[in-house]
Amino acid sequence: MIRSLAIALMLLPALASAQDLAITHAEAWTMIGSGTGAGKVSDATIVVHDGRIVSVTSSGAVPAGATVIDVGGRMVTPGLMNAATQLGLVETGSADETNDKSSSNTTLGASFDIQYALNSNSVLLPVARADGLTRAVSYPGAAGTAPFMGQAATIHLTETGDILERPQVAMYVQIGSATLSAAGGSRSAQWQLLRNALTEAGRYQPGKPDQPISRLDAEALQKVLKGQLLVILTQRESDIRQAIALAKDFRLRVAVMGADEAWRCADALAAAKIPVILDPMDNLPISFDQIGARLDNAAILGKAGVRMAFYASGNTIYLSYDAGEAMREVAGLAVANGLPYDQALAAMTQGPATIFGLSDHYGTLAKDQDADLVIWDGDPLEPGTYPWKVFVQGREASLETRQTLLRDRYAKPAALPPVYQK
Repeated sequence: MIRSLAIALMLLPALASAQDLAITHAEAWTMIGSGTGAGKVSDATIVVHDGRIVSVTSSGAVPAGATVIDVGGRMVTPGLMNAATQLGLVETGSADETNDKSSSNTTLGASFDIQYALNSNSVLLPVARADGLTRAVSYPGAAGTAPFMGQAATIHLTETGDILERPQVAMYVQIGSATLSAAGGSRSAQWQLLRNALTEAGRYQPGKPDQPISRLDAEALQKVLKGQLLVILTQRESDIRQAIALAKDFRLRVAVMGADEAWRCADALAAAKIPVILDPMDNLPISFDQIGARLDNAAILGKAGVRMAFYASGNTIYLSYDAGEAMREVAGLAVANGLPYDQALAAMTQGPATIFGLSDHYGTLAKDQDADLVIWDGDPLEPGTYPWKVFVQGREASLETRQTLLRDRYAKPAALPPVYQK
């Protein structure tokens, strides 16, 4: 037994080196710093050990025994993060039995928590991962408890195990015409309900009967009062300014989502350090809340210094289906309308990581960060570009999906249809 132990100890260095990965000759976009081309390292060597980044250096040395992948000048970025999805919650929007994004239970308002419904076996997860997405926010949908939607979670698109990364990362509320009826028909009522709920949560006394707020909602909102992010889904300038005022009055961490008219108050958002989660494709006046929508919303916000994170809705289709590819396309649209390229990449990596509290381990290609990496076969903001390889915590992920399996099965010429083949 002693001899076996000695042999095992001798093998430890070899086993450690076998876990090393070196990606060489890369154009690495580290997402560190700011300014045009900030953080770009040419002819980079990216060294990974035990699922974490060790170094990113130009023409750097390769550790002895490391697995080497020569990417031949291809672009490498952190794995992308979509700031607003319903991955793991919605499989098919038209099939209620696959839809867990919201609840009609009026006893669950602010306290509705999506973490318990996340489906790690959703067939939409491999599709998103194959498009370069390794992390996402999964958030609740509109409910009958306006303005409250519930609590969101961040998910990690690993191939095995639970996708839940951090539960209760943010509380979501929706203000605007889409939820007016549930709040009595007036935006003023929506804001009053929100302000009153926060006030009552602060006053809540456990065990005391006949309080105006339920124990579950009070406990959920107390987290917001103590620093949990409050995401306000709204579009109109007047409502965005109300969100700024709310953050100041209650000393809250607030982010605004949707925000089609955010350009009108970009300087105020920057001064208040309130980030914006937006879909650059949502640029038409399709409702009276969005009369001021415009193509260069993101560019104006970026110039003002507002931190941003991107998502793609497509009338809610892309919140679950094609959540990776669609987000890259809307980022490209933002660049086409004036947003600097590096800021668009940041809005899919470092930006959402910072907003949702993941920047201690994800969002940049920096030492000790999770080795979530995407090697691209071209410019990731071009619709025709796809990942060449995807790594999740240093492990290469399969790019195979149900769709590619069907393609390969039916695209092959054969004497008999696939159903008759063994």
